[in-house]
Amino acid sequence: MATLLHIDSSVLPTDASASRTVTEAFRTTWQEQHPEGTVIYRDLATDPVPHLTVDAHTAGFSDPSTHSPEQAAAFHARVRLIEELEQADAVLIGAPMYNFAIPSTLKAWLDNVILVGRTAMTEDSKIKGTPVTVVASRGGSYAPGTPREGYEYVQNYLTAVLTDMLALDVDFIVPELTMAPQNPAMSELIPLFEASRESALQNAAAKAKELTERLAA
Repeated sequence: MATLLHIDSSVLPTDASASRTVTEAFRTTWQEQHPEGTVIYRDLATDPVPHLTVDAHTAGFSDPSTHSPEQAAAFHARVRLIEELEQADAVLIGAPMYNFAIPSTLKAWLDNVILVGRTAMTEDSKIKGTPVTVVASRGGSYAPGTPREGYEYVQNYLTAVLTDMLALDVDFIVPELTMAPQNPAMSELIPLFEASRESALQNAAAKAKELTERLAA
């Protein structure tokens, strides 16, 4: 049976988070289509992983037999996260934009699972080609042609890391203008926000169904 690795990083609860609302729609459809499957869930806001330390970093480039107790413990924590990723047949990531970038908790997870010679920069990677759906929500719009196009660092960064470094098959769902209902200065954009939210929810459900069908074939 297929395994989904679901990662959320929004600091907000589902009823107040655009990214969590859309990842929930994806996961619900996934489980409806694939009730016998497995879901590995990580909420990086409530249960953050350690930021990369010198022990965790240096252990990744040295013989395990030479590791100090501190290196061994730190590397074990990294390997546990890597093994979850290697077990996954598909990955779902909620990646809201905070101050033009991804949450630091998500960056910490990425720093832990990027291991040259195992998950990155190697033809023998077990995760190569794994489909990844990223819900990249943002309060405004950073689409091509908008005034803040040049500040779009979430999709650009995650494409570089997930596609170029980890060789994953990445697809983005982008709910935008999520601050429109709360910001009076954006009130005229509420219809566009609502359309974007509805499109994101539909895309999430459709992508989940498409992936479960592909993996079952």
